[in-house]
Amino acid sequence: MALTELPAGAAGRVCSLNGEAEVCQRLREMGFCESAIIEKISGRSTLLCQICGMRVALGEGVAKFIMVELIRG
Repeated sequence: MALTELPAGAAGRVCSLNGEAEVCQRLREMGFCESAIIEKISGRSTLLCQICGMRVALGEGVAKFIMVELIRG
């Protein structure tokens, strides 16, 4: 599922990044690497997530490129 579909308060593991190479590269630089654990704190159009011990806000347009699998929710 896309990160946008992950329920608030749930945790997921990043499976893949889809989209343009530049977007994927920037996401990896921010810590959204394959197999990283991410917790969605809140949001719909702007998502607040915690990854690698830091909080990051993402727009829906970028978050839809991050595919995750639910690990806790």
